[in-house]
Amino acid sequence: MIHSAGAILYAGVLGALFSGQAGAACMDPQAAMGQGSLHQSPKLALNAPAARSANSETEDAAHKIVGTWQVAYAAGGTVYGEAFIQWHSDGTEWENVDFPILGGNICLGSWKAVGENRVSRFHVGWLYADGILFGHFTETETDELSRDGNSYRGTNDAKFYKLDGTMFQEVVGTAAATRISP
Repeated sequence: MIHSAGAILYAGVLGALFSGQAGAACMDPQAAMGQGSLHQSPKLALNAPAARSANSETEDAAHKIVGTWQVAYAAGGTVYGEAFIQWHSDGTEWENVDFPILGGNICLGSWKAVGENRVSRFHVGWLYADGILFGHFTETETDELSRDGNSYRGTNDAKFYKLDGTMFQEVVGTAAATRISP
């Protein structure tokens, strides 16, 4: 009886490993497909952007980007994900996107200023199939901040890799963000 239960458990684990669809953390528009045919943007009770300092128009991107943001990601003109992202003054960032947890929804990266009002980031995350590690993704994104520092828009390119390093998908899209005040 113990051997039978073990065999059933083993078969169940193998089935979970090989039958699930691959889901991607953070940036894959297909990871959110289970949420419905149209992504509904959440209506959040967040504070309006805080007024920036008097010198906000002369601050550079490295100072303007630091803080917490609500970001909408789109591909082909359709929003597929909403995220909270924190940009830190030490050149690191992390993100929590509204994708299913079993596909992965936390990712992180690093960033640098590449102009007066532009930043570039390199972002990474794990890919899961029903909670089982499947691969990883990389994303590059370049964003341009508004003059007042309370919004940004940018373009991104995410590449998805299996555990053996084979790239199996690429998604090129956009980001539009609004600062969340403290």
